[in-house]
Amino acid sequence: MDFNLHHSWKKQLQSEFEKPYFQELTKFVKAEYETHTCYPEAEAIFNAFEWCPFDDVKVVIIGQDPYHGPGQANGLCFSVNDGIAHPPSLRNIFKELEADLDKPYPISGNLEPWAKQGVLLLNATLTVRAGAAGSHQKKGWETFTDSVIKAISAQKQEIIFLLWGGFAKQKAKFIDQSKHTIITSGHPSPLSANRGYWFGNNCFSKTNMELEQVGKAPILW
Repeated sequence: MDFNLHHSWKKQLQSEFEKPYFQELTKFVKAEYETHTCYPEAEAIFNAFEWCPFDDVKVVIIGQDPYHGPGQANGLCFSVNDGIAHPPSLRNIFKELEADLDKPYPISGNLEPWAKQGVLLLNATLTVRAGAAGSHQKKGWETFTDSVIKAISAQKQEIIFLLWGGFAKQKAKFIDQSKHTIITSGHPSPLSANRGYWFGNNCFSKTNMELEQVGKAPILW
C-alpha cells in the first residue's frame, strides 16, 4: 500500500505502520484491490491525511465507510469527486450548511477545500469493496483510525471534533475533553435527519464560533 500521506502524519503514525495488525491490514487491502473493484482509488486511500497535514488540523469530522458506488469516494469522509451526484447524507449536510450559514447550496460535493483549511475528514474504515458497504470493516482500519484520533487528542490543543450519529459518538472516549471541544448531533443520513436528529444542529456556525474564541481562523465552509 502506498502511504501517500503528508510527512507530518508519517512522523505521528510510523509506529502504527510497523505493528503486526497493520501488516495484516496491508496484505488484505492489497489482495482486495488486486481481485475486486474497491474504492477509493488506491492512490486516494490516504487523501484525508495528504490534504490536511497534522500540523494544520483544527476540526475533525468522523465518518464510517467510503462510498461504494462508481466514481464517488475520494478519500475524504462524506465527500465525492467533482461532477458526481451528491449522495443523500451529503445533500443533508449541504442543506444544513445552507440554513445554518445562509450559504448557497454547493455545486460540487468535493470537500477538498474544507480539508485544505484544516478539517480532517476521517472515515473509520478507509477502503471498501464496490457495492458492498462495510466489506472492509473489522480488518484493522478501525484500530488505525482510532490511533489517529488518540494522536490528535494527545499531541494537539483546542481541536473541535464533530461527532455525527451513534457510531461517531463512540469515538468520544478517545478524546481528552479537558482540552478539546466535542460537538455532537444526529447523523446526516435520511433516516436520522428525517426523524429530526440532524437539521437545525448549527454545527458549522458553532464550530466557527469555537475557533474564533481560541484565536483561530474560521472555516470557509
